Amino acid sequence: MNDNTPAPAAVPPLSEATHERFAREIAKYPPDQAQSAVMACLAIVQQEHGHVSPEHEKVVADVLGMPQIAVHEVTTFYNMYNQRPIGRFKLNVCTNLPCQLRDGEKALAHLEKKLGIGMGGTTADGLFTLQQSECLGACADSPVMLVNDRTMCSFMTSEKLDQLVDGLRACAHPAASNGESA
Repeated sequence: MNDNTPAPAAVPPLSEATHERFAREIAKYPPDQAQSAVMACLAIVQQEHGHVSPEHEKVVADVLGMPQIAVHEVTTFYNMYNQRPIGRFKLNVCTNLPCQLRDGEKALAHLEKKLGIGMGGTTADGLFTLQQSECLGACADSPVMLVNDRTMCSFMTSEKLDQLVDGLRACAHPAASNGESA
């Protein structure tokens, strides 16, 4: 029997520097409370690899002396942890009621159309991943979105969304924005 299904890509191991950073985070807590460093350790993994795979969750669980399912529960509870590879720019769009009442659905639909992807998708060029988000705490500025878990964008009209996406594309491909061929 010939199975042409490609084997899953091996997950690169965590670097020694990552393990040293884990140790520094764990040292902040009493020895019997190492699991308190779980969020920091997951953030460190994501900084190194761009996402947190099940294999990485197991390493974190082993280092912290806790069940892998407990680490997985943290990874899946918070939307700041990427559970699979994502685009260079992660766009988290607030889908809670205040944003929806102020054209949030229109903003989301505009992004889906402009990027050619649905919620949770990544563009073919690997630049953008579109995700929904719970309340981002800026209801008075709705509709809002968060870029790469760091930059809050407020009052997101279709025009502002176009400017944002076009600007991010230009940052990713500076030669193309200068009229040069890639």
